[in-house]
Amino acid sequence: MAADHPPGLDPVRLRALLDRERPGLVAGPLTARLIEGGRSNLTYRVTDGVGRWVVRRPPLGHVLATAHDMRREHRVISALHATAVPVPEPLLLCEDEEVLGAPFYVMEHVPGTPYRTAQQLAPLGPERTRQAVLGLVDTLVELHAVDPEAVGLGDFGRPEGFLDRQLRRWGKQLDASRNRDLAGVDELHAALGRALPRSPAPTVIHGDYRLDNVLLDGSDRITAVLDWEMSTLGDPLTDLGLLAMYSIPLGAPDSPVSTTAEAAGHPSPAELIERYAARSGRDVSAVAWYTAFAWFKLAVILEGIHYRYTLGQTVGPGFDRIGGLVPVFIEHGLTTLRGHQDTPRPPHHPEEG
Repeated sequence: MAADHPPGLDPVRLRALLDRERPGLVAGPLTARLIEGGRSNLTYRVTDGVGRWVVRRPPLGHVLATAHDMRREHRVISALHATAVPVPEPLLLCEDEEVLGAPFYVMEHVPGTPYRTAQQLAPLGPERTRQAVLGLVDTLVELHAVDPEAVGLGDFGRPEGFLDRQLRRWGKQLDASRNRDLAGVDELHAALGRALPRSPAPTVIHGDYRLDNVLLDGSDRITAVLDWEMSTLGDPLTDLGLLAMYSIPLGAPDSPVSTTAEAAGHPSPAELIERYAARSGRDVSAVAWYTAFAWFKLAVILEGIHYRYTLGQTVGPGFDRIGGLVPVFIEHGLTTLRGHQDTPRPPHHPEEG
């Protein structure tokens, strides 16, 4: 029974809802399986033996604080489904907590593979890995080209003062998990505040854009961009900075953080940035700030996980190593920001391929 009835999803209740709201969609009894890998919201694969669907809901025990996320995620993929950005087709949003104990939504199941480690990428070989990551940049350009007003997302966020708010938000997150001395973290936070760049025109941003949040098919094309829980209207270069950060090898193959940058053939951050600049036409001369901010943000996220681990609130493989990574991220952030003056501006020219 456990395989058919994972925590947080009752297939019988779900089927009754789908039969009522989407008659004819489901042909028989549903079985469900929790998809591993998500850090926050829960994702399930559901099937009736013929069709397959995916259900997203907040973590168990977290209803009020994250209930709004389901509506936002459903709204953004609904808005983007008719654009060039590959997202699953949303089928149903349910905000009645009586059904599964929390708001949730159902979307189509899209075939494809998420790549989280260099080891998983290895069978693709260097050239296929390179093309897959370049495709990640091209899809990001497509996302940032979407007119928010035209797709009904004109009020999806508050772009004014976005970077300042982000910096303050992550500073507060850091303060909430302080239980050890972290050399350089306050220096990095303050330096980012002093060098705040002027944001370009706002776009829909993903907020956590990286290789393991997309699915690739057998031709290494992106079939779907997933995990839209951090999406909003804001500064598009925050997505680029995060992608650049995740493209820098940490030299820690057993890291609990994504290690795809270690894979043979993975393009350098400079190549990804240049491709984005050429295809989007945006000025990326301040990208070092955005990359340093990504290092800071991830350092804060990892420190929060480490803090909960020290309190015994987080168990599982890899959590014991996260605390040791935090100083590495802080140092990368400081080094990136200090080298800002020496960062060449990528040329703007048409890109082939």
